[in-house]
Amino acid sequence: MPAIGYVTKNDDGSFKGQLKTLSISAEIAIVSNRSKSADTQPDYRVLSDGVEIGAGWNRRSETSGRDYVSLSLAAPEFGPRRLYANLGQAAGGPEDRFAVIWNPAD
Repeated sequence: MPAIGYVTKNDDGSFKGQLKTLSISAEIAIVSNRSKSADTQPDYRVLSDGVEIGAGWNRRSETSGRDYVSLSLAAPEFGPRRLYANLGQAAGGPEDRFAVIWNPAD
């Protein structure tokens, strides 16, 4: 699966970096959802330039047992469909660097 961005994990548990595709290059922040009041609500909010473009949920891989964040992104630049991605530690990089891995819905 191709990486469509990279983010760095901050000390407060948030992430900051860039989402990059052939037609999009945007700074993003993935911040804790401080108003979460139910398990079905997202653990994170995804922001770009102060605009909410998605959400993220903490997950654990059934095969590897590793934790990751499942992202759902939506913005007019993405077209009429949502963009799904997983946030996991980038291979071969520092421990605080994470890849945004595109997860096609089709």
